[in-house]
Amino acid sequence: MARADKVTAVAELTERFQSSDGAVLTEYRGLTVAQLAELRGSLGESATFSVVKNTLTKIAANEAGLAGQLGDLLSGPSAIAFVKGDVVEAAKGLRDFSRANPLLVIKGGVLDGKAISPAEIDRLAELEPREVLLAKLAGDMKASMAKAAAVMNALPVQLAQLAEALRAKREAEGGAAGAAETAPSTDDPSTDEATAEASTDEASTDEASTDEASTE
Repeated sequence: MARADKVTAVAELTERFQSSDGAVLTEYRGLTVAQLAELRGSLGESATFSVVKNTLTKIAANEAGLAGQLGDLLSGPSAIAFVKGDVVEAAKGLRDFSRANPLLVIKGGVLDGKAISPAEIDRLAELEPREVLLAKLAGDMKASMAKAAAVMNALPVQLAQLAEALRAKREAEGGAAGAAETAPSTDDPSTDEATAEASTDEASTDEASTDEASTE
């Protein structure tokens, strides 16, 4: 490869490292061209799979600030899955293909600039795809919004019921107060005076009757 071609290749690899959400390094020793084509198709639209030269890839990884994460993995026939978007889908594709074709060895990679091991890539593959998670999130949000709408719709009815209860309570309290004001009181001075006058009149009548009896 001419020097200019090497410079171009390093620049392209550096840009792909920097613009990707993740990158998975593999060893493809023994895989046929047809198998590699099948692998590329299994990774989905979010990932590309490229055979790379270790020397140039080390330079690109160093320029991208990933030498510490990837340097030790670049040995033997290497190929890299560069992922933009759904990392889970790419991890599933790599895992499933390596199970069916043990010649593909997943060596590790980087995710958001941090090194990840083959075991961590397997765990990523166990997660639900991004679309499924988004659908579940949208469903949860829709349910929450429906619940909130139901609560808001119920507020006017509850307020009306509360207002009616307060009105009925005030009417009941007003009626009780009016009845208490109209009821006669045993402590009323006018009632006592009327009773005293009636007693005096009765006493005078009795005296008069006694005088008449004496005269006869």
